[in-house]
Amino acid sequence: MSSHLQITQAAVEAEPVWKMIYLARRNPELAAADFPQAWREHSALGRQCRNVAQRVHAVAQCSRVLEAQASAFTQAYDGVNLMVLADRESGLAIWSDPDTLAVMRPDEPRVFADYVRNFSMLCREQLLFSEVPEPALAKTGDTLLIGFLQLQHEWQRTAAGPEELPAAWLAGGLAHARRVVCNLVDEPPPAGYGYRCIVEWWFEDVAQALAAAEGVKSAAFGECVFMLTQVTHSRP
Repeated sequence: MSSHLQITQAAVEAEPVWKMIYLARRNPELAAADFPQAWREHSALGRQCRNVAQRVHAVAQCSRVLEAQASAFTQAYDGVNLMVLADRESGLAIWSDPDTLAVMRPDEPRVFADYVRNFSMLCREQLLFSEVPEPALAKTGDTLLIGFLQLQHEWQRTAAGPEELPAAWLAGGLAHARRVVCNLVDEPPPAGYGYRCIVEWWFEDVAQALAAAEGVKSAAFGECVFMLTQVTHSRP
């Protein structure tokens, strides 16, 4: 545990990493198996938007694992998008960018059950532990267990540091993760998405992630959503 906290303290002292993270439901007319491809097609439209490359440094589309053995995790959502931003301001400016409004927003109802802004959260990353060389964002094929934790009925910004994070997040099967990242929500989120933080646990494969299932049953997590995912698209 001490090595985890040392790495985290170094991350706190470094320049902040800002992310836009969304928890998506697919358009119900799309089959679950077809969602990743439709999502990739949607992402490709970003090439037509001049400011996207400047504001978004990296993207990982994490699609829900559909195998029956993953049924212990949520089936209510279909994917999590992890988007590394150039800075905090980019996470606010992107919603009013003329190109994204003209090109990407009209395509959103084809892919998702709602407009992306209505299920997106602006976050500040805190690295808890990593065996993955830095800088790192999940790549296509990686397996991530992602938890949306500590739902707040009345959301408040938090300045939580690593010493405030529950030990259960790094215990049990979760202790076998190759990388653990806590993303602290930093801006009032959309209605129904009032989570305090979003945690990524990276595993070698789906089997290892499934073995961590016992670690997500603790009451220390509060009201939460856990999704077992594999990255089906990433850039750069």
